[in-house]
Amino acid sequence: MTMQKLTVYEDGHEISYSFDDLLKFHGPGFPGGVTHAYKVMERAFPLLAPDGYLERKKIAIDTSFGGPGGRDSFEMVTRVDSRGKYNVDKSLGDRWEGDGNRRHYFFRLHYEDRSVDLIIKPGHLRDEFFSFPPAPEQTDDQKLRVAWLKQEMTTRLMALDARAIYDVLNA
Repeated sequence: MTMQKLTVYEDGHEISYSFDDLLKFHGPGFPGGVTHAYKVMERAFPLLAPDGYLERKKIAIDTSFGGPGGRDSFEMVTRVDSRGKYNVDKSLGDRWEGDGNRRHYFFRLHYEDRSVDLIIKPGHLRDEFFSFPPAPEQTDDQKLRVAWLKQEMTTRLMALDARAIYDVLNA
């Protein structure tokens, strides 16, 4: 897993977060969502602020990704949810309808007068992951398989550079 940290500033004070910090904040439920949020921020932050200085109060996020692991991770680093600057709109990814499940992994991050749109590259999502019924309806075997798939995705994606996972649609 990567040892890089995500760095933001609050009133000029540097705050850095590791992937493990985000996992601890979120808990064990959705490690894949934590992974995606981490990789999205790892990919977008240098594009939003090439000098590395991002005041977290000035960040906003629009996404088609509604997972709680992602929401918690974005909140921890940027405080977007508590500031009302986190918008989940499933229709944002509609442009990729029919392109597997990529449409669920669209992210638009805003900072001051800049924004960057990201979407997951083909090949990173396992179709099997999307084939299960909602958690309350899953059998014990299905729950075990979903848990394994979440951990497998986390391990696989954290071993990759964010540039290998997310396409930038504008810059």
